[in-house]
Amino acid sequence: MNGQFQIAMHILTLLSKQPDELLSSAYIAGSININPVLVRKEISNLRSFGLIESKEGKDGGYSLGKPAHQITLADVYVAVKNQSALGQAKNMPNPACPVGKQINGHLNNLALEVDTSIINKLSKTTLAAFSDQFE
Repeated sequence: MNGQFQIAMHILTLLSKQPDELLSSAYIAGSININPVLVRKEISNLRSFGLIESKEGKDGGYSLGKPAHQITLADVYVAVKNQSALGQAKNMPNPACPVGKQINGHLNNLALEVDTSIINKLSKTTLAAFSDQFE
């Protein structure tokens, strides 16, 4: 997995720590130390999952789409997950090989088990609980 989960968690934690303010993408990007374009891209994705709301205009910005205690870290993982935690090979193994003809099925089962374990672990922690670690 790439750094999307970390970026998403940084964004959501910032928003949860300042619930009465609308934060700009420039402010968020400054905290993460990345380009605001990357922040807006991730925010767009998180908005599509209902985790972030936005307000347009001069006084606009971003806030959480629902209370932090209703967002689990599993919700964030699902929102940003774009491939298996174990990755995916681009080549097709030789179907005449005893290993090659079976490897993808076994690896897919393993990847499903790993993803299920990750989701189960992350579902036990809310964004509010995670954010409470920060002063």
